Amino acid sequence: MITAVPGTVGAGGDNVGVSNVAVGELAWGALVSLVGEISVACSAAGLARVGFGPPPFRPGPAGGGPGEPSGPAGAYLDAALAQLTEYFAGQRRAFDLPVDWPGMSPAQRQVLPVLLASAGYGQTVTYGELARRSGLADGSTTVPAARVAGQIMGSNPCAIVVPCHRVVAGDGLGGYSGGTGIEVKRWLLIFEGALPPTLDWDASGPGVS
Repeated sequence: MITAVPGTVGAGGDNVGVSNVAVGELAWGALVSLVGEISVACSAAGLARVGFGPPPFRPGPAGGGPGEPSGPAGAYLDAALAQLTEYFAGQRRAFDLPVDWPGMSPAQRQVLPVLLASAGYGQTVTYGELARRSGLADGSTTVPAARVAGQIMGSNPCAIVVPCHRVVAGDGLGGYSGGTGIEVKRWLLIFEGALPPTLDWDASGPGVS
């Protein structure tokens, strides 16, 4: 099931995790995936958000249904919803979507494009290696570079497409804040073939019996 609802992101806090820059109007949509409901938002520049859970905007009481997102944002939303649907159907391994990088924080812009470019489908990278690739250096702050990379993964506004689930610890999976947490990360990595399936892995989704 796919629905699309438009909404305006302003100063009311609705753009938490998306941007501190004025992004104007975002086209919002949602799809029900194997890992639960996913909300998607696009600006006129491209993909601005992919998050777990419903979108913050719902159709108003008048009109009887959601409006149709229009213009570049609406076109990007249609493409994003279609490509995410293909991904969960096992029909897509790479996304062909522009990402609204200027709408992100400087730290996100430093690390997340490197992740997108260097960790493909079925691959993983450690927090430390991603920090090195991104030019984060130990000693530049009081926080180790690998931990800084982990914090940026936790604030990634475009989950799945910008694949923070492919970033792991040197001695395990590390953390994950999407959906129901680490089991979603494990499920996605098995789904992509980066990890061998466990006996309890269910192709219909994590936590589904």
